[in-house]
This record gives sequence, structure tokens and C-alpha cells, in this order.
Amino acid sequence: MARMTAARAAVEILKREGVTDAFGVPGAAINPFYAALKAAGGIDHTLARHVEGASHMAEGYTRTRAGNIGVCIGTSGPAGTDMITGLYSATGDSIPILCVTGQAPTAVIHKEDFQAVDIASIAAPVTKMAVTVLEAAQVPGVFQQAFHLMRSGRPGPVLVDLPVDVQLTEIEFDPETYEPLPVYKPSASRPQIEKALRMLNASERPLIVAGGGVINADACELLQRFAELTGTPVVPTLMGWGVLPDDHELNAGMVGLQTSHRYGNATFLESDFVLGIGNRWANRHTGKLDVYTAGRTFVHVDIEPTQLGRIFAPDFGIASDAKAALELFVEAARESKAEGALPDRSAWARAAQEKKARLQRRTHFDDIPIKPQRVYEEMNKVFGPETRYVSTIGLSQIAGAQMLHVYRPRHWINCGQAGPLGWTVPAALGVAKADPEASVVALSGDYDFQFMIEELAVGAQHRIPYVHVLVNNAYLGLIRQAQRAFDIDFQVNLEFENLNSPELGFYGVDHIKVAEGLGCKALRVTDPSELGAAFEHALKLAAEHRVPVVVEAILERVTNIAMSTTNDISAVVEFEEVAEEAWHAPTSIRTLKT
Repeated sequence: MARMTAARAAVEILKREGVTDAFGVPGAAINPFYAALKAAGGIDHTLARHVEGASHMAEGYTRTRAGNIGVCIGTSGPAGTDMITGLYSATGDSIPILCVTGQAPTAVIHKEDFQAVDIASIAAPVTKMAVTVLEAAQVPGVFQQAFHLMRSGRPGPVLVDLPVDVQLTEIEFDPETYEPLPVYKPSASRPQIEKALRMLNASERPLIVAGGGVINADACELLQRFAELTGTPVVPTLMGWGVLPDDHELNAGMVGLQTSHRYGNATFLESDFVLGIGNRWANRHTGKLDVYTAGRTFVHVDIEPTQLGRIFAPDFGIASDAKAALELFVEAARESKAEGALPDRSAWARAAQEKKARLQRRTHFDDIPIKPQRVYEEMNKVFGPETRYVSTIGLSQIAGAQMLHVYRPRHWINCGQAGPLGWTVPAALGVAKADPEASVVALSGDYDFQFMIEELAVGAQHRIPYVHVLVNNAYLGLIRQAQRAFDIDFQVNLEFENLNSPELGFYGVDHIKVAEGLGCKALRVTDPSELGAAFEHALKLAAEHRVPVVVEAILERVTNIAMSTTNDISAVVEFEEVAEEAWHAPTSIRTLKT
């Protein structure tokens, strides 16, 4: 039998479970694990500047490719508590990441030893499993179970906490005979699928709402095939954006209170049947449930049985992995088509595309300071369909989702449920690490950018290039807009006169100096006509220097981005001018029809 430390056994299991990259910050209580990581080889480690940043890097890494599991590592005490936000973010979006923490020796955990905290109890509500391993012989089984749980059912994160003495204890373990546990995923039955298809066929104006579960299941091609067979328009959720190319004839646009399209909401409100696959009916998507559900029949397919009926009771629910369900949906639809039993949906699909050509928002403005809509227009022109966009929350993300275009799965990588500020920089680094040849473009407002700005140094040190579009209005713009309901503008103004950068006026932080001080390249744009050239130059700088490149656009101070103020998808307020002529929206998916 092979004999090795429990820490070495854990590393050997990581390798045999397919892990090739990890992100973290070493410390005294996790150093034995790091020693094993170095001795074993085969896992590339990226040193973060903050352990929360490491957890978000792991998220970005997982979200980039089907099958990826990002790993983040930290020492005892505050390292684990700092990574809780990453675990919450991952569990909210069904993202499997493995968090490995060090812990005080087992004999003193209960004695309030230095940096001894019950991290397993703290992490339990935001993980599929959180455990402090007290017996070294259990380490292999715990890690085996961790990967099984992360991949089975609804994917999600796991935390494994290793006391330092447990890591150092020698155990019997033979890596050559290790086998991952079989993954469990529920599968729909043929009778369930046939019933759902009958319900779809009985409707006149059906829609498919495709969520992040379709992407997690790597089932986008099947989703597209089923939509095309049945002629059913598709509404991607924010987490499902990219399941169908934006310019596909059956893409009806996104629906919701904020990250939605005018045409998407309009088409949804005319529908009479909705098949939700791999989605969770998030409140920013549905708004008021009486408006969302009125006059519609719902079928809900989700991998998690307890998700069925959580928000509202569907007319029919199916507990199934999206891929397993869609394989049967395609099979059944093909048979029905061969029998001539599928209704002709072409008029309904054309009506959705007609709305897409009429109901558009204006993006072309020549104002100085720059209006944010123009930034996204220029991004559409320069960044191609292969671009992987990364964003988290704020007016920048909301406007980006309304105006950018996505054509492929995993090319809009967004923190959906948790939305922590600071997520974007480290997540973008994780994405670029997972796909080094990709064109990665991050999108942030100034406050999201400042929250974890130190992680830019990680990109410089480890030569991880990407372009970061920073829209700066020196405001907490989304919170300011929400405060309109209270008739206040309180504690959201970030402007100040920077004595060291008087050219900024009252735009405060000199992001160019900070980014350059962290080893990156940076550009500032104040004229909208110069945005396109700046984006192109940024791509060249990133390719040449292999570091993050920041493009800061100085925006007008106040812009109200379209959204509902009454939690009602039928009452989205268009605060800005809508498109009335084709040149108002030159990069729209469909040429504007007036």
C-alpha cells in the first residue's frame, strides 16, 4: 500500500478528478496542503491578492467550460470567512467550486485558538456540504464525496476544512486505484415529456424560457434543435443568455424588470404557454407574479425537485437534468413532426421578430460627457461574437444586458443571484485563466471596479490578459436610481476633487494611475467618437503585454436606465429616448422598422 500525508492524498484526488488549476493564498494552517501541491505537481496555482478574490476566480473558471470545477484555497480563520461570499455566489447560481481551508490543530479548535473558527457551520447554509475533517483517514472519502456532490443534482459548491495536524498525518492511500463516484442526475420519463409536448402543442403562442441550467447541462444545441423542430420562440434568462444566438430567428429577447428587452417583454405578455427549462423564476425576471402568470399555462423542468413550485405552482412539473429532458423533447418532437402533428408556429415566430425590429432602445448619442448607451454600441462594433463578457451588478451590467449581443453559451458570464460588488475583476481573471486564447471583456461601474481592484495585480503577475471596460460616473448609479422612490440622493455620490489628478475634475479616483501602479495598462476616453479606437487599442495592448487593460469611459453623472419602478414587467419605464430612426440603434440585432 502507498503511504502519504492526508494533504498529499487530497491533492492526488484533485488531479484524478480533473483539476488542473487552483486559486488561493497560502498561510500557516494550510501550508502542508501547499507543500503537497508543490510536491505532486500537475496543478497550476494562481496567487490571489485577497481570498474572496480567489473564490470569485474559481467561479469564473468553472463558468467558462462545461466540466470545469474551480478550486480556491485559504488558511484558517478569516480566509474561510472571506470566501463565504464566493460560496454564496456559487450556490445561488448552481456553480460547483471547491473551497479548501486550513484549520487550527484538532486539539485546540474548541479553545479559541488563533484563527480557529467553526467555518463548517458558517459555510453550511451556502454550500452543498461543509465539513471539518477530524480524522486523517477520512480525507480521501470526504474529497471523493465532495466531487460527487458538486456534480450531482443541482450543481453547487463544497467547503472542506483541514486541521493542520490532519493534513500532516500519514495514511494509507493508493492514488492509482482511485475512482470518482458516479454522478447522479434525475432524468425525465418519456410519458412526462409527451404530456409536456401535448400541452405545448395545444397552445397558440408558446415560449421556451431557457435558464442557466441548460448551460450547466451543456445542452444548448439540444435546446436549439427542439426550438427549431417545434418553431417555438425562446426567451433566455440572464443566466441562460447565449443558449441561442441573439440573431437567431427564434430568439425572442430577454424578459424582466431590468435586464430585459422591450421586444422580449412585449412578446412574453402576448404568450399563452411557457415551458421553463433549467430556470428558477428569479424575481428580477418575473416581477409581480400575477402579471407574469396571468393567462398562461406553465410547464417547469428543473434538476432540483424542490425548485418545482418554489416561486409559483406550475401546471406541470418535471424533475430532470436539462440535457436528459431535452434529449427526450427532441426525440418526441421529431416523431411528432414526422407524423405531421406539430402546429405551424411561423406566424407567431415572425411576430416576435417584428417586435424585435420595432421596439428598440436608442444607443447612438454624441454627448460629452459620454452617455453609457454609446459605450455598448461601440463595444458591439469592436468586440466580436467570440467575446466572453464578464459582469456582476449595477447600472453598467443592466444596461449592458439590454444593449450588448451574445451569440454563444458561456459568453455572458454573470453573477446572477448574489451580485456582489467586486466580483468582476477576479471572475474575469478566472475566465481568462480557463480559456487563455479567448477574448475576455469585463464590464464594471466604478464602484464594482474599486471593490477588488487589487486583483488586477494578479493578472499582471501571472500574465492573464483581458480588457476591462470601466464606465465611470463617480456614482453608485443603481442605488441612486433606486433612491428616487425615497426622494433622496444619500451616500451614493462618489465624486471628490482629486488633488493629485486635477484633470479628472470631480470624478475622484484616478483609475488609470491605480491600474498602471498594479502593473496593468490603462486608457481613458472622454469623447464617444474615440471609444472604438480605444477598444481596438486595448485588445492590441492585452495581446502584446499579456496583462489586463482597463478602458475607462468618463460618463455623464446621471443616467436612468430603463427598468420597472412598480415590480411589473408590463410597466418598464423608458427614462431615455427610444429608437425612432435606424441610426439611433445602428448595432441592433434587427434593423429598426418605424
